[in-house]
Amino acid sequence: MVPEVKSAVSAGWSGARGVVVAGALVAGLAGCSEQPQAVAPPVQIPTILAPTTVVRTPVMVDRELLDDCELIVPVEKVNARIGREVQGEVRTIVGIPEPSVGRTAKVDCYYDLAERQPLSAAPLIIGLATYADDGAARDRVVESITAERAEGGTVSEVEVGKQKASVVSTAGERLLIGSLGKSTFVARAKVGFVPDDQVNAVLAALAVQAMTPIEDA
Repeated sequence: MVPEVKSAVSAGWSGARGVVVAGALVAGLAGCSEQPQAVAPPVQIPTILAPTTVVRTPVMVDRELLDDCELIVPVEKVNARIGREVQGEVRTIVGIPEPSVGRTAKVDCYYDLAERQPLSAAPLIIGLATYADDGAARDRVVESITAERAEGGTVSEVEVGKQKASVVSTAGERLLIGSLGKSTFVARAKVGFVPDDQVNAVLAALAVQAMTPIEDA
């Protein structure tokens, strides 16, 4: 009877061990199944911001004629365009009406003049004039260009703002001339005042400034 008891005990121990092993295996599988699943990070969508910088472009108008050159083309605007500071003074010359050609008013600005230099020595001149009507202004431009051609000047066309103007080249200067409505504008520079490959662009920019009210520049 004793051997049978040992056998039974032995069998019971073996069975119990089997239960423990099986339980451990089930627990292990359960543990694996409960591990958190990896989650893909959300897609990053770049934020596009609208530009906030506003660039104001000068707008030419058939403006009121003023008698102060600092309200037509300030010296600081000239400096910015030519890339250096002019050393001389600015003189303003107010003209008189000339009914024979339909002119109602005129003002000329002479830049970079030494104290006792004559007006003819100015390396840069900007002038505006007003006329009785658009036709008189255009006619005056044509007459001026014709006279310059007769003196040997060569004429080319340039963009001034959103319109065309003419540049007359002579041995000593470059003259830009055009009209807008009842007004005419002139910008002339002596040769050497700015590099020759830049002079047309500089004169065009100064002409646009001359025809743009300061508060809009």
